[in-house]
Amino acid sequence: MARVTVEDCIDKVENRFELVLLAGHRARLISSGQPLTIDRDNDKNPVVALREIADEAVSPDDLKEDLIHSLQKYVEVDEPEAEAVPALAGTAGAPEDDGSVAFDRMTEEDLLRGLEGLVPPAETDDED
Repeated sequence: MARVTVEDCIDKVENRFELVLLAGHRARLISSGQPLTIDRDNDKNPVVALREIADEAVSPDDLKEDLIHSLQKYVEVDEPEAEAVPALAGTAGAPEDDGSVAFDRMTEEDLLRGLEGLVPPAETDDED
């Protein structure tokens, strides 16, 4: 019975490998408790999943999106864009009302002077 179902599904999902991935994912969803969209007829979960795809009871595109979402470790959340923060009034040398943001700049000499002032960590004598 599964062979005929696979041949029926090729019309809906042209790539056989993708069909296997989608049917396997749907079978796992059925095993985890998702409701069936067709009668079971004493079939196992993979056959039921293939019959659902063949009967277009579930959309292959929806299954593909759900499979991709289940495999992602980081899901990007659409957040609203942050509004531009106005520059603080009264900053010395910063042009006002042009919307540009001024950053502090550090020269290489200032950086080296700052690094020279750091104290290295104390060395310990471990003579075991």
